[in-house]
Amino acid sequence: MTPEVRALLRKDPWFGSLPPELETALLQLATPRRLRSGEALFLRGSPPDGLYAVLEGSLRISGVTEAGKEAILAMAEPPSWIGEIALFDNLPRTHNVVAEGATRLLHVPLASLHELLARVPLFWREFGVLMALKLRLAFIGMEDLALLPAEGRLARRLLLLAQTSTLTHEGPCVVPISQSQLGMMLSLSRQTTNQVLQGLQDQGVLQVAYGRIEVLDMDKLMSVAGLSSTEKRILGQMQPVARS
Repeated sequence: MTPEVRALLRKDPWFGSLPPELETALLQLATPRRLRSGEALFLRGSPPDGLYAVLEGSLRISGVTEAGKEAILAMAEPPSWIGEIALFDNLPRTHNVVAEGATRLLHVPLASLHELLARVPLFWREFGVLMALKLRLAFIGMEDLALLPAEGRLARRLLLLAQTSTLTHEGPCVVPISQSQLGMMLSLSRQTTNQVLQGLQDQGVLQVAYGRIEVLDMDKLMSVAGLSSTEKRILGQMQPVARS
């Protein structure tokens, strides 16, 4: 486990706030894994096998109907962690997780996690915090879907994606997502997604390119998103904690 990997993982708000003892234990239990573009990490119904941290590339988290229609729920970018739900209920995976491009991961096996938590039950709280943050974001997304017009929904989701991007990249904020992927995350047609993005581009908020969106003015994007004071506090919790 190189210092560079540890430093990258500490940019994640959850991992960066862990007690040093848990941080060290997770890294000692972790093993590296690589996925080719399009390769599945796991599919809906797969047995639980532990936690994963994304170090490079990205993962598409989605559900697919029997007819082949896909709904993208999230894109997991470095240095995010996934898989914590099954740690609590030990039930099969709820969604498909597939690599978008070559992807490098860390895997912490489920059996090893259970042994660690049996020795130090206090660590359960930290995994509860990880799941609670994702649950908050999921509820906000459900409310947005029910109440907001297309522009507000898109601006809010793009703001969350941009927040993740700024954790690991210096300079301009580039969100590595295509228009079609963004539309699928929000249940918007390709035409509507294009129209909203074009309108934001005309306002100088962002620049659309092939397979990516560059945020030019984060303040304007936040204004379009119309975040409440509570939502801004939640977004602030997604900032990493400075550690030596």
